[in-house]
Amino acid sequence: MTATQAQTAHATPRVLRPGSATRPMVAVALVALIAGCATVRTTGTAGPGAGDVAPAEPGRWQFDNARPPAESDGYRPPRKLAVLLPMSGALATAAGPVRDGLLAGYYGERRTRPELAFYDTAGTPAGAAGAYARAVAEGADQIVGPLGRDEVDAVMQSAPAVPLLALNRGATTPPENSAAFSLAPEDEGDAAAQYLLNRNARNVLVLSNGDDNARRSVDALRARLTQAGGNIVGTIAVVGDTPVDQTAVFRNAVTAGAGVDAVFLAIRGNQARVIAPQLSVAGLGSRLRLGTSQLTAGTGKPEEDQILDGIVFPTESWSTGASARSLPPQATIARDLPTARGGAARLFAFGFDAWLLSGYLEHLSRNAEAGIGGATGMLRIGPGGQVVRQPAWATWRDGRVVAQADAGG
Repeated sequence: MTATQAQTAHATPRVLRPGSATRPMVAVALVALIAGCATVRTTGTAGPGAGDVAPAEPGRWQFDNARPPAESDGYRPPRKLAVLLPMSGALATAAGPVRDGLLAGYYGERRTRPELAFYDTAGTPAGAAGAYARAVAEGADQIVGPLGRDEVDAVMQSAPAVPLLALNRGATTPPENSAAFSLAPEDEGDAAAQYLLNRNARNVLVLSNGDDNARRSVDALRARLTQAGGNIVGTIAVVGDTPVDQTAVFRNAVTAGAGVDAVFLAIRGNQARVIAPQLSVAGLGSRLRLGTSQLTAGTGKPEEDQILDGIVFPTESWSTGASARSLPPQATIARDLPTARGGAARLFAFGFDAWLLSGYLEHLSRNAEAGIGGATGMLRIGPGGQVVRQPAWATWRDGRVVAQADAGG
């Protein structure tokens, strides 16, 4: 039986209880990997650059008082946690790494753990609504999921009966008793703006390929820059896998108006390899160059990626070696679990952090300055129930991705 088969629950949820002798194969592998790890890192502050974001109001939550008292670091898990994931349907491929990352956190926790039940949403709004109703009827006192945006909208039409951590952002602000956690482009754009402002880079030239991720990250960058008196001095379209030479356009941007303090690249890595030499010829190679996580798309060959050396981008703490201490290094887990390799590793880290947030949800929602160091970055509960993520930062050195040494803020 495969790990996916072991965890897929169609009409009936898959229930895991602490100490169970019938753990699925993926859980056995995770137990062996995580043995000897320490507990997670929590802080009393919201993390760099986050002081201007107010936390969610404690009064919007209704936690079960029958839970055991919180640990000294704020850990207070539910008694029964339901996880709503699309283990069948179009989103099943994405759900597998999320599930395994969550199980890594679950089996890595040595303190009290909840009963854990997985419900298959089938990737549809109706499936998500049905899974949610079954979970509540079967005694879950907290819920993680669903994953798809339409699924989230289906379960957030009204305030959930028990605290719910959705794994995506819906069309509206989360209602009371709920929060939304995602690896959203908006978070990357906002974090990039903070990174630039902390280095007094206020006049920013934007390069965008115009896709949905690029538009959303650029909009967030613009909003944060404008709020702090910064400015996007121009937006230049980068089209196709082999963009045309725009060296002259870049030169004009350097000499126009207030000039350029930094370049924001909302493009893919294969596009950036073509653009980077043009930026250097135009005099922008020495400026701060910062992009989104999409910069890693189409990369992975050091001999080709050396041209990207020095460009900074947001990433998951786990991939830089600065993750929560209860999760072994990515390379260690990836040797045994395919869902922790390559592009899936980001979703694995996301699932791990979903587990962390489930155990610390009450602590984060009730403490204005609370934050938790997860596999995807520093996490906190922001306004209206949004989980705000402060990512780690990485760059290329000799064509290989490494942690950015000057990454604070």
